[in-house]
Amino acid sequence: MSEGGVVASFVVPVHPHTVLAPDMNPGWRALRNAYDEAAQTIRDLEADLLIIYSTTWPSIIGHQIQADPNPEWVMVDHDFHDLGSIPYSFNIDAEFAHAWDDANRNRGLQSRCVNYKGFPIDVGSVVALTLLNPDNSIPAVIVSSNMYANRSETTVLAKSCLDVIKSQGRRAVAITAMSLSNRMFTDFIEPADDKIHSLKDDEWNRKILEFLEEGRLEDVGQLSRTIHQQIRVQKVVAFKPMWWLSAMNGNRNDLTGKILAYEAIHGAGGAVVHVDPTSTGVGDKEYDEDDVEYFHGERGVLDTGTETDENIEQAASEIADGGAGTSERSTPEANGPALWDPTEAEGSVNTTAAPKPVGAYPHARRVGDMLYLSGVGPRQPGTNSIPGGPIHDENGEPLDYDIRAQTHAVVENVRRIVEEAGARFDQVVDVTTFLVDMKRDFAGYNEVWAETLGLVGPTRTTLAIDALPTPIAVEMKVIVHLGE
Repeated sequence: MSEGGVVASFVVPVHPHTVLAPDMNPGWRALRNAYDEAAQTIRDLEADLLIIYSTTWPSIIGHQIQADPNPEWVMVDHDFHDLGSIPYSFNIDAEFAHAWDDANRNRGLQSRCVNYKGFPIDVGSVVALTLLNPDNSIPAVIVSSNMYANRSETTVLAKSCLDVIKSQGRRAVAITAMSLSNRMFTDFIEPADDKIHSLKDDEWNRKILEFLEEGRLEDVGQLSRTIHQQIRVQKVVAFKPMWWLSAMNGNRNDLTGKILAYEAIHGAGGAVVHVDPTSTGVGDKEYDEDDVEYFHGERGVLDTGTETDENIEQAASEIADGGAGTSERSTPEANGPALWDPTEAEGSVNTTAAPKPVGAYPHARRVGDMLYLSGVGPRQPGTNSIPGGPIHDENGEPLDYDIRAQTHAVVENVRRIVEEAGARFDQVVDVTTFLVDMKRDFAGYNEVWAETLGLVGPTRTTLAIDALPTPIAVEMKVIVHLGE
């Protein structure tokens, strides 16, 4: 048996318009034609397995995999039932589904198969399989998108799938059923009035498509963190399929991409994109996430703070240029001195998910198997706000504040930086904490410590100091050991 692999990947839209009403709008027809082109490409490649990762099948307890060999039902979309219904009868590869479930659990994931008559198939999977595999000639498998899975968990899910693809010698096609921008019109519209909901959504959609057309799939996965901080609808599930698709392709940036169509569907961005594993030969870029092989149960929830347009556009331009930004100052709206872009040097670790520094230094620096974090406070990225409130106003007059909220925010900022470095939170080995008011705040700080870092068990030193550069009550200096 020859070793299997992914012979093609596709990004496809999830709404039923392309199946039920393609001729009601020129854009919907363009997407339908692109779907038909993708179906022909899959046939030409002689693929023998379609793998659907669908954002419209959310799960909470682990990942679920459809294992009913022949699910049959009639799909009626919750919002667009006026368009009609889609009867379906799919050819599911139950053997592969169970093998993937086993591989997931072998790599530490929560996983289970679904095999219930009448269990509804989600709209994204129904649309994708109806149009990409109209005669059911190619067996398929469908996996849910866990709402709480972080990048590491999603990467391991893909690696488990690749284990089975290779062991079975399959010619697989990886398909993500998803929207680009997620903001939809909340009122009914005439088909002729359909458009991308906002200019900012359209700009981000086109940046994603630019990267995909250049074969920079891993860069899309990286950029998704930044996009998520500005996205109009805070859906944590929104960009997980890009993480999964990148991992299914070896986290590469030298693929061959082709945009078959990009149009609006009731305000959301819908695209059909073909990503060919053939290398462009332009040279790959470094994969700067932890190349995790097993999932150990540690999840970092994505930041839901909102960055300013200036912050977001700067981060996007840095990724687009393929390089690091320079250390330049910017003026914050409030809460302390001017902010700086984190400095870049050998071993530096920086992230837009943590607050900007107040001087010329990085968020962290890696030396051998050690990671040293600069002092971390509770300020929030982009907004520079302080959870629990600042300790004094602009005139230096004291204000009431919540030390527990500030301490929680510090710990979450630490977690983001540690995970950006590809480390685990439980690898923190030493913490020095600075409190501006030891007598007032030690008890509340100590309670949060017990709930968070105390569960990890690093050594700790807590010092009383006169002041910090910003009006915060607590800051932590952290050391991480990157070994097992």
